[in-house]
Amino acid sequence: MKKNAYACGLDAAVDLIGGKWKPLILWELHEKPQRFAQLRRAIAGISEKMLIQQLREMEAFQLVHREVHHEAPPHVEYSLTPLGESLNTALIPLGYWGEEHIAHIESIVSRA
Repeated sequence: MKKNAYACGLDAAVDLIGGKWKPLILWELHEKPQRFAQLRRAIAGISEKMLIQQLREMEAFQLVHREVHHEAPPHVEYSLTPLGESLNTALIPLGYWGEEHIAHIESIVSRA
């Protein structure tokens, strides 16, 4: 994260969700809490190491809550915090935009 003041709100938001994986993790957690393995299966292409790193950063940024369940067998669930939920809500229009233009985007990316 930056140590200096942000130039604008978008600058601050992008600092929290920069990169490919954080928005996808936010989206996967929007309906209900999920275990690590569920997230790993749901997000195509993410490695275990990268998912751990991203979840730790998101927890530090207070976007995600990590809860350890001391049951047999023990497990960990991840859920969105209120801050994470509000950020996810802000990303919904971007997702709609992507859906509307997905064919065009795919054709451009495949030529690049």
